[in-house]
Amino acid sequence: MPSHTLQFRVRYSETDQMQTFYNSRALEWFEVGRTELSRAIGVPYAEWEKRGILMPLVEARVFFRGRARYDDLLEMTVTLKAEGRARLLFENRIVQADGSGAVAEGYTVHAMVSTETGRPVRAPDWVVELLNKE
Repeated sequence: MPSHTLQFRVRYSETDQMQTFYNSRALEWFEVGRTELSRAIGVPYAEWEKRGILMPLVEARVFFRGRARYDDLLEMTVTLKAEGRARLLFENRIVQADGSGAVAEGYTVHAMVSTETGRPVRAPDWVVELLNKE
């Protein structure tokens, strides 16, 4: 299962009046993680589309584990897994980079659909190969 870890800082615009990250930001960060994982395994998301695959979101789950304030350095690990024949699951874990605690974790599930028909498709061979990478 391919995995990728990246670091990022909480921007001021991502915080709320309680001086922590606003809850919807976790899903935006998950998207950043998916994009960077795709790039890290050698197939940027734009290439998925060129190869005929779109990945609409069909399910999302976020567990809020702790606070993250403006300018905190966070570390996110994203892992890609198969979820049936025509879906992909991206697991995400966000922690304080200094090791002081978990911030959020969860997953998103994406259908694989054809760019031509908009209908679900089974994972092409090149996707299966990506899933078998370490």
